[in-house]
Amino acid sequence: MKKSLRILLASPRGFCAGVARAIEIVDKALERFGPPIYVHHEIVHNPHILDDFRARGVIFVDHPDEVPTGGRMIVSAHGAPPATFERSRTRGLRLVDATCPLVTKVHREVSHYVRRGRRVILIGHRGHAEVIGTSGHAGEEFDLVETAEDARTLPIRPGVDYAYATQTTLSVEDTADVVGVLRERIPEIAEPLRSDICYATTNRQAAVRTIAPRCDGMVIVGGSNSSNSRRLVDAARAAGCPRTWFVSRGADAPLAEFDALKTLGISSGASTPERLVDELVDALERRFAVDVETVSVTTEEEQYKLPSLSALHG
Repeated sequence: MKKSLRILLASPRGFCAGVARAIEIVDKALERFGPPIYVHHEIVHNPHILDDFRARGVIFVDHPDEVPTGGRMIVSAHGAPPATFERSRTRGLRLVDATCPLVTKVHREVSHYVRRGRRVILIGHRGHAEVIGTSGHAGEEFDLVETAEDARTLPIRPGVDYAYATQTTLSVEDTADVVGVLRERIPEIAEPLRSDICYATTNRQAAVRTIAPRCDGMVIVGGSNSSNSRRLVDAARAAGCPRTWFVSRGADAPLAEFDALKTLGISSGASTPERLVDELVDALERRFAVDVETVSVTTEEEQYKLPSLSALHG
């Protein structure tokens, strides 16, 4: 007889509107123009999506110079610095921008601060594609902080007006700690009218925090370099779930380790296809007698308009 296992599925989970939009842009470009289609950086941070696109003729590059003159290139959902667009135009690339609109919002805020003579403090993960793109809008000089401790030790220049912006996929709690330190040290710091943390990141973290106290184990499905997926692991642990696993897909889950559990929570990052969560649930159903409950904290109805692909013609 199979051991019983209760499964709590967090909702919302998986694709956000920005990721779905970026993937659809590449899909439609392939359908209309065929390969090769070049993408600046990974279109989204999920290895399975990237492998599928590579098999269809998508080539991921780190710099416009890797694209043949006149080639077709799509900028990833994480955005890019102005220099990338300038270099693409110089080389005659046919370019479409798939930057998430919420990332574009941050770019505009940062550019606004710079035009008004403020020095930008960017809260984010060093080397992340989104941070690289946003920092390009911050002028020649800016400060990057990752933690509250970084904010405490950041040299503050006298007579300088400051503003801050954040990476959209950070932990809500960790970002609040960093912002609190900055406000204490720089009372006049300018800040966004609305939080830079995207709605999808906030909703997925809230859903995880809701189910985590009811679970004695939790699995987060996501790409290893996906910041928002990693933050879900942090949220589960902070909410008191005693054991948390981070896997790339359901087939990677350590099923034998779940034998001691009574209730397992499952969620996935904003760049994770639902089929990878289904794969996990199917594997669990083969091993256990499962009782599945979906726990929803909100309904997401956001949709983003696709840009015109006419720039790729030629």
